[in-house]
Amino acid sequence: MSVSENLKKLKDSIPSHVTLIAVSKTHPVEAISEAYNSGHKIFGENKVQEMADKCEQLPKDIEWHLIGHLQTNKVKYIAPFVHLIHSVDSLKLLQEINKQAAKNNRVINCLLQIYIAKEETKFGLSFEEAEQLINLTELKKPQNVKIVGLMGMATNTDNAEQIRNEFRSLKLFFNKLKIQNSELKILSMGMSSDYKIAIEEGSNMIRLGSIIFGERNY
Repeated sequence: MSVSENLKKLKDSIPSHVTLIAVSKTHPVEAISEAYNSGHKIFGENKVQEMADKCEQLPKDIEWHLIGHLQTNKVKYIAPFVHLIHSVDSLKLLQEINKQAAKNNRVINCLLQIYIAKEETKFGLSFEEAEQLINLTELKKPQNVKIVGLMGMATNTDNAEQIRNEFRSLKLFFNKLKIQNSELKILSMGMSSDYKIAIEEGSNMIRLGSIIFGERNY
């Protein structure tokens, strides 16, 4: 099936409250254009330079989501246009996003990336570290960033029960934080291999790449 057909099939099958991010990393501008022309305007990239290049070439009403690990020295390249940064994993990064957002006279929405997987290759904050960031005092709270939710990636495994338990732990933590902070509205979890479990466990934002665009071109 084509990109547009894949998108239509997915949108027909996922609940209306779940936001679908089409993960376009490594895929050409032409494939993104096909998705855009079918009515989809939310795309995710994991590399700063690739996202900045694509932003230059594509319509300006696209919502760009940075879903990959973000280095502080790269923030300035996406600060003028990024819609949502999913991968905030330190106070230092949050402060740099705040600094670059202020330079661009913007408030940038961010998700805290939480480490829930049993894999050392993944990034993220512990529950305790995330709570500390959420509860920064008013004096230390960055004014040009807004933490609007959490993101997590489950272990890359065929063990569905393990994946479910990891997603469930993040949902429970999200519910706990929401009691203290009403601005937390987004729970981003679920990729092409596990998004159905993620939705069942409370995700309201999923990041799907290969199921839309086909296997990645490395």
